[in-house]
Amino acid sequence: MGAVVGTLSLQTRQRRPSRDRVCDDLELSVVCHRPEALDLLEAQSNFNRKELQVLYRGFKNECPSGVVNEETFKQIYSQFFPHGDASTYAHYLFNAFDSSQSGSIKFEDFVTALSILLRGTTTEKLQWTFNLYDINKDGYINKEEMTDIVKAIYDMMGRFTYPAMKTDTTRQHVDAFFQKMDKNRDGVVTLDEFILSCQEDENIMRSLQLFENVI
Repeated sequence: MGAVVGTLSLQTRQRRPSRDRVCDDLELSVVCHRPEALDLLEAQSNFNRKELQVLYRGFKNECPSGVVNEETFKQIYSQFFPHGDASTYAHYLFNAFDSSQSGSIKFEDFVTALSILLRGTTTEKLQWTFNLYDINKDGYINKEEMTDIVKAIYDMMGRFTYPAMKTDTTRQHVDAFFQKMDKNRDGVVTLDEFILSCQEDENIMRSLQLFENVI
């Protein structure tokens, strides 16, 4: 989850709203997509008006059209992992952000996901992460999906991966994941099993709190 939140919030945290008039709320210019009204986004998220303005300026700076397609998302995300190949993990992450499966991420999608990851409840954060790992969206995490996720993370980290990637490293990680998460040993991990197992792990619980005040 650290890779998700840390990279996606880095560019927004350094921007500050200008002192210009904000009567146009989100400083909207002529773009291909106009976000929902600021008041509505504030009501639907865990961000206040000022924070949403900061987020929008960062989003608009990277995506002047107001929407992000998958290729652009991959290009932006890969900048944070110059020594690896982040394309596969970025693909999974893009699908998690694109909750409507429209093929693009709008500012509303960005705010919704970031609101959960930074300010959501523990359950909301774990539900979002489960959805990221549930690649085929059937409500379960199977070993094939977890293998794909682990491989994608190792590819993304590149030569800085620790421990170093070995032939059986991915399988060991996946086996350890299922040993911990698959409570009834039926070969898949449900949302309830995932949440329960994560709540029992102090390291995971601590990691969920790391980025709460990042903006």
